[in-house]
Amino acid sequence: MPKLKTHKGLSKRVRVTKNGKVLRKQGWKRHLNTGKSGSRKRRLGRTITVSHGESRRIKRLLGLR
Repeated sequence: MPKLKTHKGLSKRVRVTKNGKVLRKQGWKRHLNTGKSGSRKRRLGRTITVSHGESRRIKRLLGLR
């Protein structure tokens, strides 16, 4: 069976921690920011963990597991 190829578009958007959690950036912060509060923009700037079901799909696309 041949090697699995990494999904390069996804690998540029997510990061996998040592414990196996998948981290991603949040959207809704690129434009139209004047109408958003500062606390909302700071919260959107953080990275968040992906849900369990999605992380299984992402790991399969990255060639893990």
